[in-house]
Formats: sequence, structure tokens, C-alpha cells
Amino acid sequence: MTMNTALGIIGYPIGHSISPRFQQAALDGLSINADYRAYEVHPDGVGDFVASLRGPGVLGINVTVPHKEAVMPFLDEIDDWAAEAGAVNTIVNRGGRLAGYNTDGYGFLRALRESGGLEPAGKRGLILGAGGSARGVVQALLRAGIAELVIANRTVARAQSLAELATERNVVAETIPLEGGPLGDAAAAADLIVNCTSLGMRHGPDESATPLGARQIPAAALVYDLVYNPMQTPLLRAAEQAGASTLGGISMLVYQGAASFEIWLERPAPVAVMMDAAMAAMQEAISQ
Repeated sequence: MTMNTALGIIGYPIGHSISPRFQQAALDGLSINADYRAYEVHPDGVGDFVASLRGPGVLGINVTVPHKEAVMPFLDEIDDWAAEAGAVNTIVNRGGRLAGYNTDGYGFLRALRESGGLEPAGKRGLILGAGGSARGVVQALLRAGIAELVIANRTVARAQSLAELATERNVVAETIPLEGGPLGDAAAAADLIVNCTSLGMRHGPDESATPLGARQIPAAALVYDLVYNPMQTPLLRAAEQAGASTLGGISMLVYQGAASFEIWLERPAPVAVMMDAAMAAMQEAISQ
């Protein structure tokens, strides 16, 4: 990272990221003289890259897959959310000391409440998947007072660690396979269904797939798909057919980015500007 580049995002690969579009729009909208760039960093080079962030003129970076865990040993401190999630998505440089944060949970909850209109306290949730994003979602829902959780994953044993995280907080949690009768029963009883898998993701191995069909989705539920490309995933189409409320992943992406912006700049992020830029970037991607 060069001296005149204040902000950015690292990942591998990184070409698909729209974070530079909406973060730069926020910087420009507030007349902040800073660049936000994407950096494709091979896993072997993560340590050297993080060390370069300590230099003058660098505010910090966002971190996306597969580096969210890999950056942690190179930081001087991490916040509670990042420690519990076991992942960092935001690094800030404070006079050469690097602090790591995880704003994914915050972004998830803000989108759920403000864009989805659902307060999770006392509700029943079905989480599809048990990877890193699912852990962040479960962590956020537990902090928000979710009453019951069912975690569905192809490998049930992997879901068990998330269920244990819930039971430690005295929240009823169950694990089931990501297919079959139990999944349909869990969906029918859920107030909130969150897809944390890559099913339905554009250019992914299962871009035409959905973890649930329309007949399995209750009309009273909110279906929240963390996949943001495409904006209308197969799961969200099925949910609309079922008459359920829907929420795509673009809101969470922008809100977690806005939280990062506020950590770096210590001022409110222009969320509306960021959302407009993100939506414009997605519309361009659709038209290509």
C-alpha cells in the first residue's frame, strides 16, 4: 500500500468486490481526500501486507475472504466481536498500532431491523449454513435476544459448535441436515430464515440452487439471504412466491461497510450515498 492510499480492501480473489464503489462514493461525498482501493493479496503475502498498514497516511482496510482469520496474528488488539467471531473484517491504524474489528454482526442486525423491519428478540430463527458468516449471524442474534435457533448444515457436526455457542447463552438450539424433512419442519416454525451458504450466488457452483422451495417457506417469515449477487437469488424468488417478506445481502454489505467507515474516520457515514452507489454497481453488473 502506497503512502497516498489511505483505505482499501484485501481478499483473494477481490475483483468481484463492490466495496470500492460505495466506500469511495462516501469519501467523495464528504470531500475527504482519500482513495479506497481493492488489493488482491495471495495468502502467502498477508503478513507483509498487514505490516505495511502501520505506515503514515494509512487509515486502515477492510478484509474479506479468505483473509478474515489470517490477519489476526499480525494485529496488536482485536475487539470483542472479532474475538468471539474468530474473524476480522476491519483494521484501523492508530499511530502504527493496528486494531481489528468485526462489523459483520452489526451490519447484519442493522439491515435486519432497518431494511427488514424485524426485531429478533424473542423470535425463532433458522440458520442455513455453519461457516464463518453463519457464526457471525448467530453471534449477532444471540446478542439481540433471539429465543430459539435451528442450524442446518450439510455436515451436522460443524453446526454443533454454533449450537453450543447458543446453549452457553441459555438459548435453545438444534442442529439438523441441510435437506430432508427436518429442514421443512424447522422452516415452517421459523420467524426468521437466514441463508449463510453460497447457494444461489452468481458464478458459484450452485448459482441456480435454493436451500428451500416456496412450499417450505411460511408466509409469515422474513427470509434474509446474505448472498448479494444476484440481488434476487433463487431463495428470495421462492420466498416471494410463498408470500414471505424478503431481504437481500446488499443492505448488510453496506451497513457493515458504513460501520468500518465510522471506525476509520470517527464521523457518521453517509449511508444513503453508499447504498445508492452499491445499487448502481449491482445494476451495472446485471447489465454486463
